[in-house]
Amino acid sequence: MTPFRIAAALVCVAFICDASFAGSPPSAILNEVGIDQKLNQTVPLELSFRNESGTPVQLGNYFGTKPVILVFVYYECPMLCTLTLNGLVRSLRAMTFNAGQDFDVIAVSFDPHESWKLAAQKKLTYMDEYRRPGTESGWHFLTGDTSSIEQLTRAAGFRYKYDPRVEQWAHATGILVLTPEGRISRYFYGVEYSARDLRLSLVEASNRRIGSLTDQVLLYCYQYDPETGKYGITIMAVLRIAGIITVLALGGFIVRMSLQS
Repeated sequence: MTPFRIAAALVCVAFICDASFAGSPPSAILNEVGIDQKLNQTVPLELSFRNESGTPVQLGNYFGTKPVILVFVYYECPMLCTLTLNGLVRSLRAMTFNAGQDFDVIAVSFDPHESWKLAAQKKLTYMDEYRRPGTESGWHFLTGDTSSIEQLTRAAGFRYKYDPRVEQWAHATGILVLTPEGRISRYFYGVEYSARDLRLSLVEASNRRIGSLTDQVLLYCYQYDPETGKYGITIMAVLRIAGIITVLALGGFIVRMSLQS
């Protein structure tokens, strides 16, 4: 299934599960909603937003030293955005990496009418969910004007549409991992994210400045599939590692035998 079909399917689920939508999802809206991969493109870091304290900030303030997880939501979303953030938090709790130390999380509302006060409430909610005191500096919930939001979502390939019939936004679900320079490194789709895959993507995006020796080996053995947004095992890499281990074992055996003779 292609990323577009995955995104469209998730949008359909959002419409169907919401009782306020009667009948089938409007095809005109679904045609304008999705996630287009723009791997290796740099997002515009000069864009201005407002943080959860109401302070004007530039997007670039959160880049430079650590990889960044970027998620597009709107804070008054009745269902899908909450599922997305909940899924992200569950994955992050399963990792030893810490927000603010090893990576940052940026949630950006794509509803230009939402206020920084809503963003502040969301941050409090997800700080409680994350359950790691002292990591507040690694979580950022932003709001912005139409121009900044549209420029950022366009650069990220995130497409959404407002439906005035029900006064809600139709949107796909997923998260992005960016390098410290603001370059889009990986996309993950849906509302649940593999902690292993997310960890590997952060190690990769950091240019392997974070992570353990095990992570380096796993990155050698696993390859990212942009179609699924997951890491799959690379058979040839595993065979090479197995071959090296075999050669080392045989070498050790020959040395031991030589010493005993």
